[in-house]
Amino acid sequence: MSGASLVLGGARSGKSAFAEKLARDSGLRKIYLATSPRIDTETEERIALHLQTRGRDWQTVEEQLDLSSALEDMAAADSIILVDCLTLWLNNLVFHERDLPAEIDCLYATAGALQGRVIFVSNEIGMGLVPADALSRSFRDAQGRLNQRMAEVCDKVIFVAAGLPLQLKPSSYMDQLS
Repeated sequence: MSGASLVLGGARSGKSAFAEKLARDSGLRKIYLATSPRIDTETEERIALHLQTRGRDWQTVEEQLDLSSALEDMAAADSIILVDCLTLWLNNLVFHERDLPAEIDCLYATAGALQGRVIFVSNEIGMGLVPADALSRSFRDAQGRLNQRMAEVCDKVIFVAAGLPLQLKPSSYMDQLS
């Protein structure tokens, strides 16, 4: 398998904090791959707070679009990369009118072939109301497909709700199906 993990959850579910703890507990050199664009003062303040909270023992790399290339460049046996988050990356791809299926296929292939460890953080946005407009429904569907592809390639999948992790993969249920 890939040595990759996927941490899913809703907004403010505690998924990022859980993923950071996994990275810290690994004992490996920690790289935080941020996908959020710096778009306004609020975003700048949030980024500054995250940098301060994580501390100096994290290397931070910002990449909004070319996630696969960044992962290939940074992956190493002595490091763990935390990608936070796939939902913002997908949003950036939509905004820049990139080919979503091709980009997702590329990330899937990259995640399965990396030499080091990586933790992907992603929002689970398909559990609420059906969005009222076509663009939002299309994004929700693309996010669901992205999460499914990444769950397939990752060794571990954890869902976080209210700060509590629930391991989805590997699971005894999935083992029984094999």
